Amino acid sequence: MIDKSQKPTSAAAPEPSRIDPRLLEILVCPQTKDTLEYDAEKQELISRAAKLAYPIRDGIPIMLPEEARRLED
Repeated sequence: MIDKSQKPTSAAAPEPSRIDPRLLEILVCPQTKDTLEYDAEKQELISRAAKLAYPIRDGIPIMLPEEARRLED
């Protein structure tokens, strides 16, 4: 007997949210005003100059330095 109440499982991991490439072209680090690198795997925008990684949550970049992760040297 098949239990229809169970949802099928998928072996594939969910794809991370995509960010609009046009948005990436205009965003800069709020501290240094330098360009940012997009890390799709970690869902972060990286500022090498400020040594910060700004999180992207639900496709929205959180550009607050107090929300950023400090990069290690």
